[in-house]
Amino acid sequence: MTSQLQSDMIPQVSAMEKILEQTLLYDFYGELLTEHQRQIYEDVVFGDFSLSEVAEAHHTSRQSVHDLIRRCSRSLQEYEDKLGLVKKFETTRVLVEKIGRLAQEYETTGDGQLVRQIAEISREIGEL
Repeated sequence: MTSQLQSDMIPQVSAMEKILEQTLLYDFYGELLTEHQRQIYEDVVFGDFSLSEVAEAHHTSRQSVHDLIRRCSRSLQEYEDKLGLVKKFETTRVLVEKIGRLAQEYETTGDGQLVRQIAEISREIGEL
């Protein structure tokens, strides 16, 4: 892969990571926003409507939509900073995947040490 092609992909990956982050934050904390906030946030972030389109549909200004999206994003991040549910979810997901890999390896090898590792990871998940 050429250096230029790699540098062109970095902004795309970053943008996709940001969308994933926004989606997870919204999935966990979106119900804590008002109905009005949720509608506008969903239109802009998930519906990919422009600020102008959303402003027109909600009979408000483009600037107020922009400000509301920023406030919602900040609120969702503050909920995560305080509660850490997304972080716990991601940690649990990684550990469950590891358990799956160890279980497959155990089926192949029958190595009892793998069962002990699975038990330890299970305890770790229980402590999250």
